[in-house]
Amino acid sequence: MSVDYYQTLGVSKDASQEEIKKAFRKKAMEHHPDRNQGDKNAEKKFKEVNEAYETLKDDQKRAAYDRYGHDSYKSGGGFNQGASHEGGFHPGNFSDFSDVFGSMFEDLMGGARRPQYDNTKGSDLRYNLNITLEEAYHGKEQQIKYHTGVECNDCDGKGSKDKDSHMKCMNCGGSGRSRMQQGFFVVEKTCGACSGTGKVIKNPCRSCGGQGRLEKQRTINVTIPKGIEEGAKIRVPGAGEAGVMGGKTGDLYIVVHIKKHNLYQRYDDNLICEIPIKMTTAALGGTIEIPGLDGNMIKVSVPGGSQNADMLRLKGKGMPIIKKTSHGDLIVKIKIEIPTKLTKKQKELLEEFEKECKNENHPESEGFFSKIKNFWAK
Repeated sequence: MSVDYYQTLGVSKDASQEEIKKAFRKKAMEHHPDRNQGDKNAEKKFKEVNEAYETLKDDQKRAAYDRYGHDSYKSGGGFNQGASHEGGFHPGNFSDFSDVFGSMFEDLMGGARRPQYDNTKGSDLRYNLNITLEEAYHGKEQQIKYHTGVECNDCDGKGSKDKDSHMKCMNCGGSGRSRMQQGFFVVEKTCGACSGTGKVIKNPCRSCGGQGRLEKQRTINVTIPKGIEEGAKIRVPGAGEAGVMGGKTGDLYIVVHIKKHNLYQRYDDNLICEIPIKMTTAALGGTIEIPGLDGNMIKVSVPGGSQNADMLRLKGKGMPIIKKTSHGDLIVKIKIEIPTKLTKKQKELLEEFEKECKNENHPESEGFFSKIKNFWAK
C-alpha cells in the first residue's frame, strides 16, 4: 500500500508550513519512543512522521513530491536525498527535529529563554492606610512605619564580606539556568545553586548572610493630597523591599481607606447629608446650620413649602477636586419631622389650622384624591 506523507501527518495537500509543523509536533509527541517504550509499531510510526516532515518542510522537496508522487519520489525521481536511513536518524534529521522540539519547549515555558540575571529585584509592598473624611478633605502629611528588607550597610547591599567576591556560578556557567537530560528532552529550570542570579558569593557578609538585605522597621513620610478618594493608591518609588545582592528596590503602594462619617456621605467629589427639620420650618421656611468639614458652620436656607426628601444643592461646598482649586457640591436632603406627644393646646391649634386650609395648600394630596374619585366614578 502506497504511503502518503500528507496522510502521515494528517494534513491537507494545501496545508501551510505552520500547519505542517504543528501537525508534526503533535504526531511526534504521540509516537515518541520514550513515551512508548517497547512498542515497535510506535517506533515505526515515529520514523515515518519524521520522514514525512523532512520532505514537506522543504519547499523544493515538497514540490518534487507533489509532482512525481510518493513512489517515484522515493525511487529517486525527485529530490529524495537522504530522507530516511535504516536504524535511526541521520545528523541533519536529528538537528531539525531537535530545533522543532526546542521551540516547542520554549513555547511551553512562556516564550524565549531567560537571559542571565545580575541580581534580583525586591518585591513591591502594600500598606493599607485608614484616614477620616476630614483628613481626606484637608490632606495631610502621614508618617508610616512598616517592616521590610532594607539594604545591608555592612556590604552596601552586595552580600559580599569584602564587597568584591562575586564569582560566576560553576553549576550553570553564569546563565542562571540549569539543564537536565530526560530521555530525548532537555529540561531547563532556575539554577538552585545561585537562585537564578548566575553568581555566587565566595565570602558572604556575616550581617546579612549574603542576601544583601536585612529585616528592619522603616519609617517614611507620605503626603496625602486633598480630595483623595476611597481605594486610591499612592506609589512611593524605592520604598519597597530591597533587592537581593544589590538588586533594585521595589516600590511601596499605599492604599487609602476612608472611615465612615457620622454626618456626610461622599459620592465622587460631592457630599450628601440628610437633615431633619421641623414641620413649621418646612412650611414657613427658615435657616439651619450644619458643621462643615473645613471646621466652619454652613448656613442652609430652607425655602417655605419644602417637601420631605427635597434636595438643596450648595455649590462649591463639597470635597476638593484633586489637582484643581475647585470643589464639588454639598447636597442637603430634607427630612421633615412630624411632631409627637402633642399637648391639648397644640392639638386644638392644629385642628384650627386644618379648618383654615384650602385645596391649594396641599396640591399633591388633593390631586391624588381627585384621581381616586375619578377612578371610582368610572
